[in-house]
Amino acid sequence: MLPKLLRRLAPALVIAAILSCLPGRLAADLVWSRQTGWRVEGGAFAGIGGPEARKAVDLMNKGRLDEEHKSYGSAISSYEKVAKKYPNSVYAPEALYRVGNLRLLRKQYYDAFDAYQQLIGRYPNTKRFNEIIGKQYRIASDLLDGKRAYMWGLFPGTTGRANGIGYFEVIVNNAPYSDYAPLCLMNIARGHQIRKETDEAIDALDRLINSYPQSLLSPDAYFKLAQMHASLVQGPYYDQASTREAVTYYEDFMILFPNDVNLGKAAKGLDDMKKMLAVSKIKMGDFYFYKRDNYLAARVFYNEAITAYPDSEPAREAKVKLAQVEAKAMGKPVPGEPAKKKKKHFLFF
Repeated sequence: MLPKLLRRLAPALVIAAILSCLPGRLAADLVWSRQTGWRVEGGAFAGIGGPEARKAVDLMNKGRLDEEHKSYGSAISSYEKVAKKYPNSVYAPEALYRVGNLRLLRKQYYDAFDAYQQLIGRYPNTKRFNEIIGKQYRIASDLLDGKRAYMWGLFPGTTGRANGIGYFEVIVNNAPYSDYAPLCLMNIARGHQIRKETDEAIDALDRLINSYPQSLLSPDAYFKLAQMHASLVQGPYYDQASTREAVTYYEDFMILFPNDVNLGKAAKGLDDMKKMLAVSKIKMGDFYFYKRDNYLAARVFYNEAITAYPDSEPAREAKVKLAQVEAKAMGKPVPGEPAKKKKKHFLFF
């Protein structure tokens, strides 16, 4: 039984052994010339063809000739037929690549991006993967910068910054380990900032510093995160969650990147945020001191103001107010308050 099985498998085993010993790639290359048209070279199956391959190559040749005569619409039509009707042929990836290039040439940014996305989605092992990611990045950047996609390659449409942001997200998913990924996240943050979508911008920067801590963009991401949180601060009478976040990112930035050119700006931002925290504590203490006569609560908040930013002007103010609380609690004259004038009594006869 075993010898019969071996005899049946022998041809397949021989072919597998030969292919495993081949020094070159099994994938074929497509070569174009005016004399011969498109032809397959260099692969293990370069000479293999059939009726379907013949139809595909005829369309490819027509498309390339139209392309050279600048009949781009006709060329795109031929290439798209190859990609649609013969998706398993060796010509399909090349067809989609050329569709993307021609769409990009005509400033049809959305259609160009879609063609490139189909290419790397269907044929992820394409040797042009990095090149295509670069082209997608260029399209997303152009849209984010306000360039208009052309309809039918003739008339400019509306700007598509939101589409640019979405395309950057697609690129991050396509190539999460490439150098383009942190660049895309920084651009996503920039796009959301342009659209006044601060929370979304913060999310993109947060993803950048957590996913790509060694990126050259990390210092800028930390600094921008601190600035964005600071921009959400509404004043000492409001919730200080954003203030605390800004303090954290300013401090992290100054510790992690002590030689960065933005160190001075970060120090100033940190000073402003710490003062804001201290002043907010003073305002809470004032409320309990002057409005509620709650000396215990007032002490707590004034002490927190001192702890939030020692040796600052708000801390000195808090110390003065603490002395006033202690005096008031003991029924003594309050330091800094004018003494109350005694009422004069008049006798009338």
